Amino acid sequence: MLGGSAVRLGCAVAVCGALLAGCTSGGDGPRGPAAGTTAQSAVSPSPSPTGVAGIDPAKLPTTAAQAAALVRDVLAQPSAFGPDAVRSSPYESDPRRWAVLGDDCVWEQQALPKDVLASLTRHYEIPASGGRGPLALSAVVTVHRTAEQADQENAEVLEEMLRCPSQLLRSAEVLTDLTDVPNALGDLGNDYGDDTLTETGTYTSDRLGGPHPYVWEQTRIGPFTVVVSAKGAKGWSKTDLFDRLRDPHTRMRTGLRRAVERDAPAGTGAPSGSESPVTKGSRR
Repeated sequence: MLGGSAVRLGCAVAVCGALLAGCTSGGDGPRGPAAGTTAQSAVSPSPSPTGVAGIDPAKLPTTAAQAAALVRDVLAQPSAFGPDAVRSSPYESDPRRWAVLGDDCVWEQQALPKDVLASLTRHYEIPASGGRGPLALSAVVTVHRTAEQADQENAEVLEEMLRCPSQLLRSAEVLTDLTDVPNALGDLGNDYGDDTLTETGTYTSDRLGGPHPYVWEQTRIGPFTVVVSAKGAKGWSKTDLFDRLRDPHTRMRTGLRRAVERDAPAGTGAPSGSESPVTKGSRR
């Protein structure tokens, strides 16, 4: 299912210990500002590029402009996170750049690498109220030129966790105590992505104190990665964060697949494996 990334993910697990659930270290990068890194390690030989979706090659973007338009169509609006969600400032990242974890374990913005057609992050917030602090949310969609390159992005999230025990998002913002759990298509209820990654940990900042819960969820569908994340504050539990991320993550995946999947023959209904509409009880 995961092809080449399965080897890399397995290696990451071996370094951490017996089970993925034991894979903990400190910090995560500003997968708030943008997804992934630009490390140009060997591309995986044969991930399953269309395992979950019957992707129509004719519908895949081939230029940066086409990819950027698709990304904007797929990215969630604030209302997807709940009626109280608003735009943060700045609302969108610079589409010409994304976040890279440096050798010093500090995240910084760099120009998009050649293997990425487009990547954009939107930032949202649930304002402080009722004794709860402000909840910071984000969504990211990235379009790689190939499924192999998107597969590599997923694998690098684990590699980053192992490489840097503590990671600085920006001045006075740190993520620590991360646990990363990847799932191939068909594993643990994953019937919606060629591979997925759930990362949890703690978030601390000078402004909001901490530690508070942190959640990062990433799904690969062919050459695309779709991400949602939340940085907690006073009064927010990890379960609360998952609840806020569930619907926007599902909506973005569904929108992406509708845009690139093969058309279903007349009278056959939706393509096989398509996600059903979002329901409040869904975990996806």
